[in-house]
Amino acid sequence: MVELPPEHFDFRSFVRALPDRPGVYSMRGERGELLYVGKARRLRARVGSYFRRAGQSAKTTALMTRVKDIQVTVTRTEAEALLLESNLIKAHRPRYNVVLRDDKSYPYVHLTGNHAFARIRFYRGAFRRDGRLFGPYPNAGAVRAALKELQRLFRLRVCEDADFARRERPCLQHQLGRCSAPCVGLIAETDYAQDVRDAVRFLEGFGQEVIEDLVARMEEAARRLEFERAAVFRDRIARLRQIAVRQDVSTQGGDVDVLAVALEGGTAVLSLGLVRGGQHLGHQVFTPQLPPDTTAAELRTAFLSQHYEQVPPPPEILLDGDIEDAALLGEALSAAAGHGVALRQPQRGQRMRWVELARTNAAEALRLRQTGGANLKLRFDDLAAALELPAVPQRLECFDISHTQGEATVGSCVVFDAEGPLKSAYRRFNIASAAGGDDYGALREALRRRYERLVREEAALPDVSFIDGGRGQLAVAEAVLADLGLDGIRLVGVAKGPARRAGEEQLFLPGETEPLRLDPHRPALHLIQQIRDEAHRFAITGHRQRRARARNRSTLEDIPGLGPKRRQQLLRQFGGLPQLMRAGVAELSRVPGISDSLARKIHAELHPEST
Repeated sequence: MVELPPEHFDFRSFVRALPDRPGVYSMRGERGELLYVGKARRLRARVGSYFRRAGQSAKTTALMTRVKDIQVTVTRTEAEALLLESNLIKAHRPRYNVVLRDDKSYPYVHLTGNHAFARIRFYRGAFRRDGRLFGPYPNAGAVRAALKELQRLFRLRVCEDADFARRERPCLQHQLGRCSAPCVGLIAETDYAQDVRDAVRFLEGFGQEVIEDLVARMEEAARRLEFERAAVFRDRIARLRQIAVRQDVSTQGGDVDVLAVALEGGTAVLSLGLVRGGQHLGHQVFTPQLPPDTTAAELRTAFLSQHYEQVPPPPEILLDGDIEDAALLGEALSAAAGHGVALRQPQRGQRMRWVELARTNAAEALRLRQTGGANLKLRFDDLAAALELPAVPQRLECFDISHTQGEATVGSCVVFDAEGPLKSAYRRFNIASAAGGDDYGALREALRRRYERLVREEAALPDVSFIDGGRGQLAVAEAVLADLGLDGIRLVGVAKGPARRAGEEQLFLPGETEPLRLDPHRPALHLIQQIRDEAHRFAITGHRQRRARARNRSTLEDIPGLGPKRRQQLLRQFGGLPQLMRAGVAELSRVPGISDSLARKIHAELHPEST
């Protein structure tokens, strides 16, 4: 049994007071940080099991040496506890839970439902109910390939509603044979609706039924001597049959996800195969945060409970092995999806071949990950030696500032951990307090905003923070950290050498008079260059986006008291901003809604040199 200091918490009394009901328990450390979240069918029995005298795993033993407090939340059912556990894990990413690192939204084909002539488009974001979503697809390329195929087959429009409304002649898509040009009335609404229905059936996996229906319509058009129309159907049928042969479509349609796990030496990869409408669309790879002694069954269970919070589960999920609480997971997923969700381990047939393919992809991804991971570990180890750190760092950050002659200044912060770039932790800062061109002031604001928030939220702090720049930038960083009372972060200024060539970087360290120069071939220098270049890229991208937004902004938007409707009225009255610039106060005041005082204010803002 793990004995903990009694002044922190009386665990025996606490466990005896717990209810015999379903719920979630949260284990916290010395500073209140969340270490582990778990669900229980019976809270008293489950939490009490952590205090057995023997038989604990190494992971549980390591966890319990850190636990100083336990909090519980009672739920009505175990299924509710499962959902709450997943929410807490994804929100707080506890160290001793399996946590999916890849939490991005997935791409879909979206068929709009708010227009008589529905539009197909690429969509990525929160799951939406308007119109129809088909997918998810494993990547953006798969969605774009599907959109191109849909355009060729059914000639559905992809243009924005605004473009559709003002179009007076067919666009290039129509000339390429990819759109039936409903915007200019070249297809009847009923015929377009039929094409939409065919596209939906095709996406749902009923391509053979679409072919049979098109054959009947082709024969009917030929009987009526509408040979051009019959030729369109003939070409569409031929294309559909080519797709069926190329994709080897299964006779069983429907949507299926296929999950496989590769686990070796404390490293894990999950491969998720996506089958939509009987067509295999590819795989998505996940690399979870992995506590010690995690089993493959625990990995599959954690994935199922976390992944399908953002993505609606399909009716069938194929697994390459066992999971924990299979019945409970199936019940929870079915309730969340609004339809039955079956969890199966196939033994033969097409579905077994899908599982084998997922296993192959997982094993290959794990092999590549282990190869890359070994190289990254070597770089981290060498960095510890180069900077004479007491231990190998686990988290690195790097800051950079980007602007064009002081315009649209943006600061960036990128984060690396032992597995490489941690993009979910990247942050940009639109600099507001520093004057244009004041790099030191911009860096001061970015550092202060970054670390004030980390301290306030008790979030993870970096072991090493790199600053793009020399002694001056390093001094700014030292002052900010000293002001915030942070003394556990090693600061390093990274400056390019005299010739500004890669491999000649100078590293400025606090308290050192001479910069540190590393051999160009050292793994530590390669890691520094990688994180410095990533911070530079991230800052430049943010700066360019901010500059583009600023240059597209109308001068009128900065005039107090001039709202959107009055701006629109002014531009409509004068025919554009150049004509408006030539107007005098008297002309401005004659516009409905523009008073004499507002007209003078507008004129003064548009002609500051005359005031």
